Amino acid sequence: MTRLTKTRSRILNFIRTFLQERGYAPTVRDIVKGCGISTSSVVQYHLNILEKEGYIQRAPQVFRSIRLVEDKPGAVRVPLLGTIAAGEPLPVPSSDTWATVPEATVPLTDDLIHGKEGIYALRVKGTSMIDALIDDGDIVLMQSASTVSDGEMAAVWLKREQEVTLKQVYREHNRIRLQPANRQMGPLYQDPDNVEIQGKVVGVIRKMGG
Repeated sequence: MTRLTKTRSRILNFIRTFLQERGYAPTVRDIVKGCGISTSSVVQYHLNILEKEGYIQRAPQVFRSIRLVEDKPGAVRVPLLGTIAAGEPLPVPSSDTWATVPEATVPLTDDLIHGKEGIYALRVKGTSMIDALIDDGDIVLMQSASTVSDGEMAAVWLKREQEVTLKQVYREHNRIRLQPANRQMGPLYQDPDNVEIQGKVVGVIRKMGG
């Protein structure tokens, strides 16, 4: 984190006090009024920087979603590398990597990753894993892996389709079953030669409510 300017420090203090007193996050309009800032666009500018620098987190398109990130001793940051489909597979640029430069970093405490290495984060799109308590907009913590045990949730690259999906993986005779955790959705069956495991789920950060 870089050193805060006076304006951004004032905004952070306002957000902290507002959360403590109200129990929910302020809106941009609340911050404009509470901090004596001229316009909403100025507040948005500072919030964008605070988020990029790791002082706050916001859920896209979620009302009152500002959350303070209070870094603690021993906290670690993992790269947020993009979006993964929990539904129909989503095309991605290549099978080699999710992104050359992270969208952002996610601050975590070690109790979430238990000292594991090769951890990265992906934002979930879709509801196929809803029965496993992974919803649209959540962030899954992934550990780089090329194999998983039956029933584990994994990021699965479908080579011919050039697509990736988040599913539970099962080996059945001469095929792979990619099972959604949603009773309203059926499994995907794949030839083993078409499937490449890119990582397994080791944790979930759920999006904040409105």
